[in-house]
Amino acid sequence: MATPLLPGFPVVIEIAVAWGEMDAFRHVNNVAYFRYFESARIAYFDRLDAMGEMERNGCGPILAETRCRFRAPLRYPDRLAVGARISQVSDDRFTMQYALASTNAGQIAAEGDGIIVWYDYRAQGKTSLPASLRERIGEIERSR
Repeated sequence: MATPLLPGFPVVIEIAVAWGEMDAFRHVNNVAYFRYFESARIAYFDRLDAMGEMERNGCGPILAETRCRFRAPLRYPDRLAVGARISQVSDDRFTMQYALASTNAGQIAAEGDGIIVWYDYRAQGKTSLPASLRERIGEIERSR
């Protein structure tokens, strides 16, 4: 889904706000924003073939840290565009940035980021990002 509100995000998904995500204050509960970010993160992982990497060698992503800056409340009904991009790559981790745009309001409703560590699930510890993964990240990011 392309949207002018999310320039520079190579992965953008669309999500409908569900009635059940509203809270007693008549806006989407803050927990839902993290689920929206998670959905965009998984869409990016699909483009990276992160799960294939995990099946092949037992190493894959694990979320180490995440945060959100709430900029505007969301309400039902609405359709959201949620973007993900990788802004920094280190030896064993990368930083993913998110932005969430409200179709109804025509504005960014939240921004966030997360640190994803490349994790060896067999050895139970962090490990270096494979060169092939770094290359795929570069290809995806150049497609912005």
